[in-house]
Amino acid sequence: AGGALAEAAERWCARTPFQLIAAEETERRMDFYAEPGVSFYVLCPEAACGDNFHVWSESEDCLPFLQLAQDYISSCGKKTLHEILEKVFKSFRPLLGLPDVDDDAFEEYNADVEEEEPEADHQQMGVSQQ
Repeated sequence: AGGALAEAAERWCARTPFQLIAAEETERRMDFYAEPGVSFYVLCPEAACGDNFHVWSESEDCLPFLQLAQDYISSCGKKTLHEILEKVFKSFRPLLGLPDVDDDAFEEYNADVEEEEPEADHQQMGVSQQ
């Protein structure tokens, strides 16, 4: 399972400022880092025991920003690593010097990324011509 999670993490890193700097199979821990000194790590649950993911930061500057992601994880329902990383990214936007995004724009952004066909969103953007 570690391989799949690491792959998901790498894919996420590819479109965010974060890098996956360490992934330890044994501890199921993945460390992420982005300039200018934003770091956090994710502890992945054992697939069998059904625990939640856990996010934390050893940086006192970063930790308060993780509250959003931590609340999200502890809310009901199973979360995927990708969903959690997206929440973390959103939490850290102010630290990364990125404009904050509201949830609606964020959801659409996500949908666009997952939609492979670029034509589709042009139809939605345009006022319908009928």
